[in-house]
Amino acid sequence: MSDPVAALRAGEPVILPTDTVYGLCADAANAAAVERMYALKGRGAAQPTALLAADVDALLALVPELPEPLVRRLLPGAYTLILPNPARRYPWLTGANPDAIGVRVVSLPAEADRAVAAVGCVAATSANSPGGPDPRRIEDVPPQLRSGAGAIVDAGELPGIASTVVDFTGAEPRVLREGAGPVDVALSAAGA
Repeated sequence: MSDPVAALRAGEPVILPTDTVYGLCADAANAAAVERMYALKGRGAAQPTALLAADVDALLALVPELPEPLVRRLLPGAYTLILPNPARRYPWLTGANPDAIGVRVVSLPAEADRAVAAVGCVAATSANSPGGPDPRRIEDVPPQLRSGAGAIVDAGELPGIASTVVDFTGAEPRVLREGAGPVDVALSAAGA
């Protein structure tokens, strides 16, 4: 397959390994690229997608309004944090709620890390059919996603458990999906 950096810069969706599962990714700063990623997956535009940054400093530079202490306590890690987005940044990622944004920072395999760092951030969703099983191997990624991707980075078998998703936009944090990150750690970080 082609180079993932070149594919991302060309606005093509790519399949990258994360710390949890394989993700379908696109250059998050390119709304048209994100639309192509959504179309490939068959995902509705009202559904939000996480912003995945190369490191915490890069994430905070992209969305400086994020609550830095909370972000630094939980990221990098196996969490997707839903946080207030008062400047309504990346509206093509926020789905029906532009006042909130999902963010991730993870330890990536080297080639995936290079690709994300080269474009600054990617929109990332699991590389599966909507509602399908989380892909732990490239072979688990549906054929239509593999054939529609501009590049695929194969890092072998991954843990196969998606990130824990915690919404910090309300008065109390809400766990939207239990996954690879310990729930008690996320909930205690909110009060720290």
